Amino acid sequence: MRKTKYGFSPTHPGEVLKDEIEYRGITQGKIAAQMGMSYKMLNDILNCRRPLTATTAMLFEAVLDIPADSLMNLQLKYNMQIVRKDKKFAERLAQIRKTASML
Repeated sequence: MRKTKYGFSPTHPGEVLKDEIEYRGITQGKIAAQMGMSYKMLNDILNCRRPLTATTAMLFEAVLDIPADSLMNLQLKYNMQIVRKDKKFAERLAQIRKTASML
């Protein structure tokens, strides 16, 4: 997580994976080929434009030996923080809670 003027910014698992791949000196093209996915799809994940799925997490685990469940936990936390920042959704939840409390 990075600190911003509005609080903490969630960390997308792609950021962690991109850092790891760069640290190991492996090209994205080589990783994509080993995983059997397109370069574009891999690049979209690494640049936080596409979410990590259970399938892609397991592919990363196979090629980088990073536990898939750890990667999925990062994705879950990222998703939850994004939803929590959605003001319209927060208003919707407040309305649901208000209605539910009257039952």
